[in-house]
Amino acid sequence: MYERPYPTSYPQQDTQIISDVAKAINGEYSAISCYEQLAKKAPNESQRKRIEEIRRDEIRHYRTFYSIYTNLTGRHPSPQITEKCPQDYRKGLDFAFQDEQNTVDFYNEVSDKATNPFIRRSFERAARDEQNHAVWFLYFLQHG
Repeated sequence: MYERPYPTSYPQQDTQIISDVAKAINGEYSAISCYEQLAKKAPNESQRKRIEEIRRDEIRHYRTFYSIYTNLTGRHPSPQITEKCPQDYRKGLDFAFQDEQNTVDFYNEVSDKATNPFIRRSFERAARDEQNHAVWFLYFLQHG
C-alpha cells in the first residue's frame, strides 16, 4: 500500500510549518527569476552554465515546496517575488551569495522543526544545495 509522505490534514498547532513552506516558495520563486537575469549577464560560458544549473536546482526546490504546500493546505500557493535582483552582475552575485547563505540557515531551522520525515528531508536536501550554490557565487565574486 502506498503511504503518503505527508498527512492529508495538518494539526492546527503546526501552521508555522505551512508559513515556512510559503516563505520558502517565495524565496525560490524570487531566486529563479534573479538567476535567469544573472545567467544572461554572465561574462563567460562557464559561469552562465553554472548559474543555469543552480537555477534548475531552485526550480526543483520550488516544485517540491509547492507540492508540500498544496498537500498540507489543499490550496495552491500564490508565489511572489519578495526580493528584487540587482541589475549589476557583481552586485547580483553578492546578493545571491548572501541570500543563499541566509536560506541555508532558514532551511536548517525549518528542517529541525519539521515533524514529518518527508518535509524534514526535503528541507535538509535543499539546505545542502543552497550551501553549494553560495560557494559558487562566492567563487565567481572572487575570480571575476
